[in-house]
Amino acid sequence: MKSIEHESLARGRWMALAAALLGWMFDGLEQGLFPLVARPALQDLLGASSEGDISIWFSVATAGFLVGAATGGVLFGWLGDRIGRVRAMMLTVLTYALFSGLCGLATAAWQIAVLRFCSALGMGGEWSLGVALVMEIWPEKSRALLAGLIGAAANVGFLLIAAVGFGLTTLLQQTESGLLTLGLSESWVHTLVMNNGWRLLMLFGAAPALLTFFIRLFVPESERWQHEQKRGTTSRWATRDLLGVAIGALGAGWIIYVWAAESPWPLRLLGTALGLLLATMGYLYPVVRYLQRSAGPGTTPQDSLRPTLSRMLLGACLGGVALTSTWGASQWIPLWADQLTHGSVPQARSYTQIASALGAIVGTLAGAMLGKWLGRRIIYSLLCLTSLGSAMLLYQCNSQFGLAFLASVFLVGCTTASFYGWLPLYLPELFRTGVRATGQGFSYNFGRILAAIGVLQTGNLMKDVFRDNYPHALSVVSLVYVIGLVLIWLAPETYGKPLPD
Repeated sequence: MKSIEHESLARGRWMALAAALLGWMFDGLEQGLFPLVARPALQDLLGASSEGDISIWFSVATAGFLVGAATGGVLFGWLGDRIGRVRAMMLTVLTYALFSGLCGLATAAWQIAVLRFCSALGMGGEWSLGVALVMEIWPEKSRALLAGLIGAAANVGFLLIAAVGFGLTTLLQQTESGLLTLGLSESWVHTLVMNNGWRLLMLFGAAPALLTFFIRLFVPESERWQHEQKRGTTSRWATRDLLGVAIGALGAGWIIYVWAAESPWPLRLLGTALGLLLATMGYLYPVVRYLQRSAGPGTTPQDSLRPTLSRMLLGACLGGVALTSTWGASQWIPLWADQLTHGSVPQARSYTQIASALGAIVGTLAGAMLGKWLGRRIIYSLLCLTSLGSAMLLYQCNSQFGLAFLASVFLVGCTTASFYGWLPLYLPELFRTGVRATGQGFSYNFGRILAAIGVLQTGNLMKDVFRDNYPHALSVVSLVYVIGLVLIWLAPETYGKPLPD
């Protein structure tokens, strides 16, 4: 009997890991879609080739995506703590797949921004739920390797969509002929393949919806969460508390609006401060209410409220450093590659994204394993230093597209993505089971709000300060790593400690 139970437990672990890895892989695929198709898509939808207009709309769509991911991290994290990791994960995958695919039918730039926001709701939730499920099911000794695999899986997806884009660009004529043989109208096929086939790539983003059937049939629920359910603590998450998440999303959306509308600088700064305050209070509200309801005999809500909230905010800042540089600088590199070639190398964006993804796969595994061997804080500091150095090497020492450029991109991918192996190792260690999905969902995904502000600054730096000079604008954004060097020493060291119950 014990042998059968052990075999069932082991099978459940592998099924959960497979589902989570596939989810993260498709998450990376969805994230890599827009940087790959952004320039031809925006040129098509805007009917303009101005680099300034493209930069602004790219920054708005990316900021909207980041706000959506932050909102989804809290929303689906709440759902995962309330109804279970597995059922909530199914909903996240379905959300990001369907809305990503709908981007291929967009007829205006604002529609892309809205649909990207909706798809990001699922992406933000999938990350936090997958991390919580895997870390709770697998033994402590495996957590560092699992954290590295989490980051690597997303970058495999990033690599996959780059390879698909490369193949589509190379075989676009054959693709057009194939679609015609399927019986599609000539006008519809022409619409799908024009401007480097960006609509086909976006429609391809709906494919992960099939993963929901695998999750439903084969993935077991976390025993730790089931224990919390039996204790009755999961019922302390109240649906009415989600009003705070909606208000927080409005605050984050307001930040995007004041920058996208090119408001006067005093209004931008004031609007950013107010929006950030509103977003913080709104996203934290469900956790505050849950902890207040969970206070046991002889304790007050403040006993668990203060340490939990402080760890959530600090985790958000640590994640925000990595995410700001990724989305405010690294995600712009394919656009820069396209600019350097003046369109003479159609596959430049794909080559660049492939080099970045290959480096990122190596970096995420290294970031997690180094954190296991040497400690959490010292490795985060090292990652900040190496990321800043590699970014400056790329942005300041390359002026043409070629092997040296791609080698520098590989190095940047390796160093800057290493945080995404470190974060899934560290963030679960900050929170107990009852609030883990929501706590780490907030920590990782609220960092995207900070990143959204950085992305908006990149767009404005490109248009108003550096006049379409990518290296100067991206170098300025990369200085955010200096902040990370200070913040990490305010965080607790969890090296050698078990996952809290």
